[in-house]
Amino acid sequence: MFDLQKIIRKNIKSLVAYSSARDEFSGEANVFLDANENSLGSPLPKWYNRYPDPHQRALKQQISRVKGIASEHIFLGNGSDECIDLLYRCFCEPGKDNVIICPPTYGMYEVSANINDVAVRKAPLLPDFQLNLAHIETLIDAHTKIIWICSPNNPTGNSLNRNDIEMVLNNFDGIVAIDEAYINFAQQKSFIQELADYPNLVVLQTFSKAWGLAALRLGMAFASIEILETLNKVKPPYNINQATQDLAMQALEEVGQVNDMIKEIVHMRNALAGVLMQIPTVSKVYDSDANFLLVKIKDARQVYEFLLTKGIVLRDRSNVQLCEDCIRITIGTEQENTVLVDALAEWLDIQIAK
Repeated sequence: MFDLQKIIRKNIKSLVAYSSARDEFSGEANVFLDANENSLGSPLPKWYNRYPDPHQRALKQQISRVKGIASEHIFLGNGSDECIDLLYRCFCEPGKDNVIICPPTYGMYEVSANINDVAVRKAPLLPDFQLNLAHIETLIDAHTKIIWICSPNNPTGNSLNRNDIEMVLNNFDGIVAIDEAYINFAQQKSFIQELADYPNLVVLQTFSKAWGLAALRLGMAFASIEILETLNKVKPPYNINQATQDLAMQALEEVGQVNDMIKEIVHMRNALAGVLMQIPTVSKVYDSDANFLLVKIKDARQVYEFLLTKGIVLRDRSNVQLCEDCIRITIGTEQENTVLVDALAEWLDIQIAK
């Protein structure tokens, strides 16, 4: 039975959060002399001399309308990486607790664990890139606090079986963190509507992918009020700057444009997959629910290095478990995709000529 109080670190449970000037005042006022800001303004046209809302209330309300979930269940981080780090800092005792990851998967789960001195246990995906439930079960002990699940997964691109994820949620007494960074490109339904059913569920999403706002560094965590109260105790008071809040608010007014971009990327993804499969040295293009393709190709490292000479940067994944001889290709513009295909044809011609 999941009991949040049993997994919160003792020092975090007793922590008195920093109280900022904006936390201690609510309401309307005309004169702000409480936060040691520069009262004369700034060189910028907007009043960026004032500290931002530490709880991003207006932005969360806007996200709430788009996502169909109450703002009380939304946490915003400086990128999803901050959300990942905070989950470790709140719920994992350094040098004592452990987490489970399912490689190949997003690398920051392990990096952040190492930074926080939390042991990492690995349950590699099955050959079809699905969860190995039996292996996960053998790794769980009393000190296992988080199981990380990335779906659609990076770098494989596939969605994980929903029934398998629900099995983990129903049978694990710690936190199950589902990273849905690429969910907008997938047919599967997000887990954010399942929060009421799973008190141990944390869902991560981002503005970096479908929304095209990678430079803003804005990640989202959706969870129970109790879990988010703990994250809010630990986060820096002004972790989301005002410029990011303002620009994200503008972007959220353009849901139609974002949906059009998603459709176009999915169309180009499918078209590019078809073209790549015609290349003789490509043995497999894996099914993808993301904005990238994982491609198994002969001499993947050499292909990667050749493309660099053409000014084309891909991601070499050939040294990643279960991704041997694979490169990861982000879906570019139509012109960029054409340049890539032409360069791969040139590579093939060179190999034939040898």
